[in-house]
Amino acid sequence: MEEDEIESYFFETNEEFLEKKVFILIIYDICNNKKRVKFANVLSGYGTRVQKSAFEAVLTKKKYKELLDKIPRYIDKTEDSVKIYQIQGKGQVLSWGIEQEILQEDIIIV
Repeated sequence: MEEDEIESYFFETNEEFLEKKVFILIIYDICNNKKRVKFANVLSGYGTRVQKSAFEAVLTKKKYKELLDKIPRYIDKTEDSVKIYQIQGKGQVLSWGIEQEILQEDIIIV
């Protein structure tokens, strides 16, 4: 593996950061195409798409709770799945392939 083929960046969520905001990774598997598109549109108002079914977001705790309240409206609990990983501490992200632009904004489009 060649170094120039790897996109690498670091993140750190320290105590001060965690008091105000959360860094999350949302992954999902939604069977129905229309529902999946609607759900992706909702998530794009909160974060940045990093894969076809994955978003990263840095949200205030209020916006995070708002997102958690919305999710059940967009899924069928018998066939879909959504997981949110709250990322804390210090870490490194490595990725290969098409670079995704990482934006960290608190803008929500309704």
